[in-house]
Amino acid sequence: MLYRFPKVIIALFFTFGAAPFALAQIPAAGNGHVWTEVQKADFLLHAKVIASKHTAKGITQPWRLTLSDGKETHDGSFQAIEEFKSKMQFDDGHTEYNFRDSYHYNITGYELARLLGLDDMIPVTVERNWNGKKGSLSWWIPDIAMDEGERMSKKISTPDPDMWNKQMYKVRVFDELVFDTDPNLTNVLITKDWKIWRVDFSRAFRTHKDIKNPKNLVMCERKLFDKLKQLDEAQVLEATRKHLSKDEVKGLMARRDKIVAIFQKLAAEKGDSAVFY
Repeated sequence: MLYRFPKVIIALFFTFGAAPFALAQIPAAGNGHVWTEVQKADFLLHAKVIASKHTAKGITQPWRLTLSDGKETHDGSFQAIEEFKSKMQFDDGHTEYNFRDSYHYNITGYELARLLGLDDMIPVTVERNWNGKKGSLSWWIPDIAMDEGERMSKKISTPDPDMWNKQMYKVRVFDELVFDTDPNLTNVLITKDWKIWRVDFSRAFRTHKDIKNPKNLVMCERKLFDKLKQLDEAQVLEATRKHLSKDEVKGLMARRDKIVAIFQKLAAEKGDSAVFY
């Protein structure tokens, strides 16, 4: 059966809106060069910005930057949002206290993905100064065909439901771990070969110790589950020291504990093969 977002989550996605890192309708720049993660990060940090375009999609309206090091050219998405409010009232009536919308969380999302072996579905993201502002700069994903909002609105079926489900299970686990208060469907990008990329975490990493929706935790990749169990608070603090507070890290680790416990309970009830793949 094709994995879909629960109706409640879908409603929340469409209610809040968010700024995706990449726009599906614009093809990415690049000349076919095969990049390593280290090369991508170095390029984003040091390549010269030769063109820029202010996108109109999303609340924070990120910039699409074209960069070149004289040999290679590729695009990145720059987001400089840094907003804090002691009390944030949303249009749907709900209130969030100590609200923060920050580019720092985009960088943290990538750094955490690296620790969990999920950097193949969350693009390389670094901190960079551009145009007098400090922000996150992420690798532009080439060959984006659509986002999940478009796919669902057009009722487009995936060609390989099993492959799709396994990708989505990882997305759901990560979303619960980082406690993204704005997991918009436009932030799930789909390439032409049906690979999923999860982008934009500027409203994630809250201090809450409970996970948002345990029902999203259905199955888990075994390798991801092992890395979740091995995740160490000191390791997370070191990887995110410029971007997360100690309380935010403690919240993340508490959510990790609950996610692990949920999957262990499911495995005890249903058997390992019904939960892990």
